[in-house]
Amino acid sequence: MKFRWETEFKETELGEIPRDWEVKDLGSVIQVEWGNTNLTKKIYKEKGYPVFSATGQDGFTDFFEREGEAVIVSAIGINCGMCFYAYGKWTAIKNTLVLQNTKLDCNIRFLYYYLNDKEKWPELGSGQPFISQSAAEEVKVVYPSLPEQTRIATVLSCFDDLIENKKRQNEILEKTAMAIFKNWFIDFEPFRDGEFVDSEIGKIPKGWEVKRLGEIVKIESGGNAPQEERYFENGYLPFIRVKYLNKGVCISEYDLINDLAVKDYNLKLYPQGSIVFQRSGESLKEARINFLPFDAYVVNHLSVIDAKKVNDLYYIFCYLKFCLSDIIESAYAGTSLPYLRTSDIENFKILLPQDNLILSFHSLVEPLFQKIILNQKQIMLLRKIRDKLLPLLVFGKLRVEEV
Repeated sequence: MKFRWETEFKETELGEIPRDWEVKDLGSVIQVEWGNTNLTKKIYKEKGYPVFSATGQDGFTDFFEREGEAVIVSAIGINCGMCFYAYGKWTAIKNTLVLQNTKLDCNIRFLYYYLNDKEKWPELGSGQPFISQSAAEEVKVVYPSLPEQTRIATVLSCFDDLIENKKRQNEILEKTAMAIFKNWFIDFEPFRDGEFVDSEIGKIPKGWEVKRLGEIVKIESGGNAPQEERYFENGYLPFIRVKYLNKGVCISEYDLINDLAVKDYNLKLYPQGSIVFQRSGESLKEARINFLPFDAYVVNHLSVIDAKKVNDLYYIFCYLKFCLSDIIESAYAGTSLPYLRTSDIENFKILLPQDNLILSFHSLVEPLFQKIILNQKQIMLLRKIRDKLLPLLVFGKLRVEEV
């Protein structure tokens, strides 16, 4: 790849852009229309064609209504103005705007990168944020030549492709580790020929124990969340909130707080590899549990198992990944409160094999989880580089001459 810094600019309604670029209305570049499908989560499938809604690609169906490249714009609600890139065969529901079928020479992926900034979109309506079709058509966009659009899109998509590859790697690594765990400690396949005995949780191999989770690990809670802006000024310390938990293995997003927040709120720094999971909040039933891929501070709505205070880290993580929903269901019995007490977690009965079996299990899965954590760090670095490059490229400050 070959880049150069641009030195000659002209002033436009979008700010400075290269002299040989133009500014156009979005509606003159590409067709803008509403998504036209009514779907509810109830009929989403686990596999099939992607469905795009105001929250992004959030499910699949067994049919498709459109195909080819497009930019899907969230047109209503809290995500109003967020953009998603669609390709292949897919469906967009009615609370989205679909940008497809170019009117001028246009690289749709370039358009996606340029528009994927909520501040570029007008939010209309007196209630919740809303973007009308006519307002979207009037949004101003930069317009380099098609070859340059393609070069810019190629550079940025290289980062996204690398990120997606590492995400897929992590999914495979996680499935492998969890399959080994299930085979050994849920289905007992390697031990079928041995003697089994009764226990509080059913038949288990002889010599294994059932203990309270609180006898094995210490369950801690994070600290109060800083609220004032001064606690985030020049922030450089990762702070994990409930919203940053995900369905995978590792945390990937975080807030940045400063030393003053740590001091005033007496926050504890948890080491890389610590286990975090939700203990309160409306999304508790999603039973999300993650590793910290870096040292971080944690909000008090999360429970934490300090990596430095537990020996059987990966066994505990896998067991909770399998059983956290059961703990939550037990705690929810007879109440609608989205809250999990520390005692609910500590009193949960956990199966404990002999030490040599846990060591053997760890020897198999530790490289898998360490690779997941490494991949996650690389994903975050790639995102950071891409996000730094994106405004430089799409506004022509840094020109892509060759890819």
